[in-house]
Amino acid sequence: MRDRFGRDINYLRISLTDRCNLRCEYCMPEDGIKNKIPHEDMLSLEELYEITKAFVDLGISKIRFTGGEPLVRYGAVEFIKKVNALEGVREVTLTTNGIMLNDYLDELLDAGVKRLNISLDTLDPEKYKKITRGGDIHRVLTAIENARAKGIKPIKINTVLIGGFNDDEIPKMLEMTRDGSMDVRFIELMPIGEAAGFAKSKFISNEEILRRVPQLVAVEREDPSSPATYYRLPGGKGKVGLINPISCKFCTNCNRVRLTATGKLKLCLHSNREIDLKKVLREGRDLQEEISEAILTKEEEHHLEDQEYISRNMNQIGG
Repeated sequence: MRDRFGRDINYLRISLTDRCNLRCEYCMPEDGIKNKIPHEDMLSLEELYEITKAFVDLGISKIRFTGGEPLVRYGAVEFIKKVNALEGVREVTLTTNGIMLNDYLDELLDAGVKRLNISLDTLDPEKYKKITRGGDIHRVLTAIENARAKGIKPIKINTVLIGGFNDDEIPKMLEMTRDGSMDVRFIELMPIGEAAGFAKSKFISNEEILRRVPQLVAVEREDPSSPATYYRLPGGKGKVGLINPISCKFCTNCNRVRLTATGKLKLCLHSNREIDLKKVLREGRDLQEEISEAILTKEEEHHLEDQEYISRNMNQIGG
């Protein structure tokens, strides 16, 4: 699929659920989801498969499963295996907070997951417990070690950079990339949903990483559609990625769209505009036709500097 700006749209991020077993300060309200989505408004896994197959038939070849926390949805691993078996799917990957990862690691490998992105904002157990409002970092670290032992390489660690919270851990996080088994990607805080105020008060640019660790060496970008600019420590084998949605755009080569757990197609993460594919499916309309038409309306770029911030929380959108 190509949009009207000539971009090849071949990457779909699917949110399996808006539920999560953590309550990270920049992502979800402390008391969890206030207005839980009625069961009938959620896509069943059968419906989600039908929509996913329509995307694959149109040229989607890479699929990332996200949440909320995708592993809290009953039947998630079996669904991932079924999607991976679709003709045309080149890669299925998973973004997880890692809390339940060890419980499902072997099943996920059997389902065809070859890449993992694990959200980890600190290496300090008490700070982790604070930012996640109760999470146990030891479960995450155990899962990471077991995934490494089972040959998943590199594991991508996603770290949201938060001023006054984890910016003092930058050198320690960078050291995780030394042997090449892990890449660490720092993501600027995004003003999304209820966390918009938190993001504005705690925002720190990724340029601070380059200022504090000037010895980082730039790495040639292998994938032009990747939102990250990559570096390496001198002598390091893994990569350090900087994802700068606020201070630097990467819209020109954007190749992705998102599907929420309620069947809403988001063509741009930083836009409130959504297209209801659940309605298309349940009304018996042509999914491929509606998707193709929607792709032609994908935004050329986002304007976080001057637009109204999007209202939905990140757990509702999918990472």
